[in-house]
Amino acid sequence: MVEREHALGPSRESALADAPDELPVVARMIVEIRSDGRRTIARGAMEDAASGERVAIEANGTTPMALAASLARTMLSAPALAKHAVKALLTSRRK
Repeated sequence: MVEREHALGPSRESALADAPDELPVVARMIVEIRSDGRRTIARGAMEDAASGERVAIEANGTTPMALAASLARTMLSAPALAKHAVKALLTSRRK
């Protein structure tokens, strides 16, 4: 039996503290990735911090690059993120 000394993420006793110069949270994303060696599936959820809108995401791929591309397409097709991406693009072009 293998024992884990460190779990992924913060322990229950300690929370992640914001650094003084930390940027504000604008979105949250949790993704679970499963693979059997032939195919890989990423499933999760995203939340827009400003509006509270939540969307489910799912991506499939046979290679890490295919999975990353599928995940990016899925994320950008989410209404909340698409709106923020367009707004950020327009703001950067004005500057």
